[in-house]
Amino acid sequence: MNKGLKKKLNHGLGKAIEEWRLISDKDRILVGVSGGKDSLTLLHLLYFLQKRAPVHFTLFPVHIDPGFEGAWADELKSFVDDNYLPMEIISTEDGIKAHAGEGRQNPCFQCSWMRRKRLFELARSLNCKKIALGHNKDDLIETLFINIFYAGKIGTMKPRQSFFDGTLDIIRPLSYVEKDDITRFARSLGFPEFVNPCPSADRTKRGEVRKMLEEMYRHNKHIKGNIFRAMGNVASDYLLETPT
Repeated sequence: MNKGLKKKLNHGLGKAIEEWRLISDKDRILVGVSGGKDSLTLLHLLYFLQKRAPVHFTLFPVHIDPGFEGAWADELKSFVDDNYLPMEIISTEDGIKAHAGEGRQNPCFQCSWMRRKRLFELARSLNCKKIALGHNKDDLIETLFINIFYAGKIGTMKPRQSFFDGTLDIIRPLSYVEKDDITRFARSLGFPEFVNPCPSADRTKRGEVRKMLEEMYRHNKHIKGNIFRAMGNVASDYLLETPT
């Protein structure tokens, strides 16, 4: 393993945890494991952080199986069980339902909403006050542009977001880590690669935005960092106000 790369990821993880107070003593944290390199990297880093951190916290890996043909939930569970912690699988047909009926117009939104609802319910049943997801720096930037282009609003995901009057938090410890570094890290550890069985996997709004941004990054290496800093440096006096 590239020790410099591991150190870089742990630095980004630690910075996000410290600045946003993501983990506290005696936390019970549900970890959403999709099977992608982001969530597996998150689980790996948190698992080994747990062993050396000055605070005690407990991790509960969970995978929501959307029910598509060709799913690999059992193979994912074997990998996580053997290398980290016992993982719970929630079998659903949420992905299939999201691509049927009225949901066909926006299946990604429908599927994401149902998956989030199940995570909330499971977190309550396990008495977990926090849900850790594997979104990274690139995801936060892409979400900003998805909201601008398709929702007509300026906003993104935050490293920590509270729900239900502060009784449950979604935390994103990889918010300061770049996707390319996660890809290199996952490859160095030999993580299994699972092909997403979702029929919409190759034609999402996020994919369109990602291609646009990658083209911009190729022309100017400073653009990604500038966009990320801009999300925390909002000149509100220079934004349009809603007419009264």
